Order: sequence, then structure tokens, then C-alpha cells
Amino acid sequence: MVRTRFAPSPTGFLHVGGLRTALYSYAFAKSQRGKFILRVEDTDLERLVPGATQGIYKILKVFKIKWDEGPLVGGPYSPYIQSKRVPTGIYKEYADGLIEKGHAYYCFCHPESKEEIKERHQRREVRLRDKCRNLSLKNAELKIKTGEKPAIRLRVPDHEKVSYYDFVLKKQITWQTKDIDEVVLLKSDGFPTYHLGVVVDDAVMKISHIIRGRDWLPSTPVHLLLFKYLGFNLPKIGHLTDILDPAGGKLSKRKGSVSCEEFLDDGYLPEAILNFIMLLGWAPKDNRETFSLKEFVTEFKKGELQVANPVFNRKKLDWFNGVYIRKKSDRELARLIKPFAPKGFNKTLIGKTIPLVKERIRKLSDFHDLVDFLVTRIQPGIDDLIQKGQSSKETRAVLLLVSEKLQEIPEAKWSKKTLEKVISDLLGVIDWKKPDLFLTLRAAITGKKISPPLFESMVILGKNEALDRLEKVIISL
Repeated sequence: MVRTRFAPSPTGFLHVGGLRTALYSYAFAKSQRGKFILRVEDTDLERLVPGATQGIYKILKVFKIKWDEGPLVGGPYSPYIQSKRVPTGIYKEYADGLIEKGHAYYCFCHPESKEEIKERHQRREVRLRDKCRNLSLKNAELKIKTGEKPAIRLRVPDHEKVSYYDFVLKKQITWQTKDIDEVVLLKSDGFPTYHLGVVVDDAVMKISHIIRGRDWLPSTPVHLLLFKYLGFNLPKIGHLTDILDPAGGKLSKRKGSVSCEEFLDDGYLPEAILNFIMLLGWAPKDNRETFSLKEFVTEFKKGELQVANPVFNRKKLDWFNGVYIRKKSDRELARLIKPFAPKGFNKTLIGKTIPLVKERIRKLSDFHDLVDFLVTRIQPGIDDLIQKGQSSKETRAVLLLVSEKLQEIPEAKWSKKTLEKVISDLLGVIDWKKPDLFLTLRAAITGKKISPPLFESMVILGKNEALDRLEKVIISL
């Protein structure tokens, strides 16, 4: 049976690249009637962020990526949180086995600080072998009896090659063992490092296919040796493309939003984000672009995982989000948009404005700046009021005439149709172009160059409020 896993570390918000890894692993398994497992790798205690584990569960649920085994749901290999597996002794057992077979050794060296590592990197000093590798097992055990607590390092053989076939990159990849670091496998506190933990758990949990980001490729030769030395069957391994930033380089936080939480908070819909992420490394056989999660799973095997690094095109994400926004009913959209509404907006006002902005917004957060003028008077800029070729005096005279005509409209007939007729009739008697009059009137009423349709907005504001705003602008000219 196909068994894939998503194994995040709870060190912060979930990166969109992590979401893509989870999505592809899920789709790969489900498209072949396999199992998708969630495992939390939280043994790097210094980097743990409180609440991040729960955040992972929440985000995967938001995107409807359901795990068959893992935290909260259980399974035959529980627990699925590595820190809870440590007390069972599973990692120490396998590390001790490597010591016994000569594939690992005790290391008593004091761990390097971040500053020491940085300094060594600045000196361009590469250190792949540790001096403790030459310490005999007998002497190491004597040191342990005196109370010293060693770490356990991998012993890498000389003059050999390790290789595997990458089923995503579709090529054989090979390393010389002289270039492989003798990494720490078990820390002196008894916690495994990523390398030991991931290999042991992938083997024990019978993971058949490992799908992960390309940034893990340098760790692969270490894992290949561990699978071999521990006597485990090697799963099929595939490394996904790097997601590139349009400005160049890998997508990173310093260049803008990168976490799923940030995109959701900015008003992107889960369906839109997921659909966009689907196409960052996977291509369907046709030119189709929109897929639900269910459709993506069905089509996954028919498409192809790409080897060229995709660019995170935010304009394309905006387009996807607009597509999904317009698929929503007005009622559903009103519910989703409520957290983004300006202060003072009630349910009724949101309902009235949704039809006016639905075709205009790219993300839910756009709503605030489009409609805030309905509850907050915004002073228009003089350049927005006075159009090219017109003077302040001429603009004031035209707005006075507009105000007089609008005052004649009975409040009961204050409607889009009536407003359109009044302004249309007015254009027949003044020497102004229609666009100029609309730009000036829009600025006077809304304080903005861009707003929802003008007459519909004036209807929502009501006659008294619209005329009062117009009067104050006239006075200011």
C-alpha cells in the first residue's frame, strides 16, 4: 500500500511550501487509495514555538487536508509526535544498535554555539569528521561511567558511493562518502536529531514514498546510509522544486508574506490558495487551471510533477482569489467578509455593499478600503475634485448646480434610476464631459478616486448624508 507522510516541525507558521508538500503527499496517496500520515517532528527543543503544533492541525483542517493516521486521530504507530516517542526508547535503541555494529560512535565534544558555527563558516572551514571517531569503544564507555553524557554520531565510511533514484527529479543522484558529514544522530539529552528521527519513524511507520522539499536533498545521503545500516527497506524518495520569489531567489519571509496564516489573514480564500499552490510544481495534461481538492486528487496521477522551479506569481494568486470570491453567494461572502469590514459596519450594511464590490475585490481585505467612506467622511484631495482644464470656480459652480438638482428629488424617490436621470439631464446643460463630472462628484461624495458604483453608493448613504457631504466640499472650494 502507498503510504505518504507530512512531517512538519512546529517552529512557527506553516510556510506555503510546507502546505504544497502536504498537498502533494496527500494527493499522491489518495490518488492510489493509500494512506496519508501526519507526524510532528518536535525534537529540536530550542526552535519550538508555543502553539505551533496546534497551528499545524488548524491550517491543515482549514485546507481540508485530512490525515488518516497521526495526532488527534491515532493509528497503529502512535504516538505520532516525536517528543512523545522519545520516552519509549525507540531512538536510543536504534542509535545503540549502530554503535554496536560500528556504524556510529560516541562524541564527547561540547556542542558548537551559533557564534562558533558562524565564525567557522566565515573562515570557510569545512569539518566533516570529528576527533571522537578515533576514540575506542572501551575508552568511550569508561568516560560514560564517570558521568559524561555523549552524543552519538554517524560513522561514514571512506571511498564509497551512495545513490538513489529520485522519482520526482527522474534521475539517479550519487554522492562520494568523503563529502558526507558525520552528523549527530542522538543528542546527549537523549533526543534524536532530525536525521535519526525521520529515518526510524519513516521505516517503523512503513512510509512507502517520501515527498519533500528540495532543500532536504543535501541530507539524503545521510539518510541513505542510515536506512542501509539499520536494515530498513528504502522508501521511494522525491524532492519537489523550490518555489521562487518574483524578485529572485527562493521565496522567503524577508521578501513578503510566505505563511499560510498571513495569506488567510490578508483575505485570501483557502480554496484559492490551495488551487494556486497545486500548480506550483504540478501540471495537468490540458490547460485547465481551476481544481477543487477532490478534482486535484482525481487528476494528480494524470498530471506531472515538474522539475523546473516555479515562480510565486502573486498576481496569479490574486486572480485565483477573485475567481473563488465571485463563486460565493452574496450571503456566504457577507459572512466571510465581516472580519474585514470597517468599524461601524453592521450586517445590513455589509449585505447592501456586497453586490457593489463583488466584481471588484481581489481579496477580502480590499473590502475595507473600498467601502470605509460609507461610515467615515474622507476629505477629498483638491486634485481629485478639480479636473484637468477646469478651475476651482467652475468646479464649485457645477457642484452647486448638482446640489440644487439633487435637493429637488423627493426622499422617497432617492434611487439609482432617479440619480442617473438627474445627472444625465444635467450633462445636457453644462459644458462638462461625463467622465469629468463623475470623477468630481465621486471625489466629493466618497473622498476617493475609486469606489463602488457612485449612484448605488449615494443610495446607501441616503439623501441627507450625500447632500451634506456635497455642501461641505462646495464650501471648501
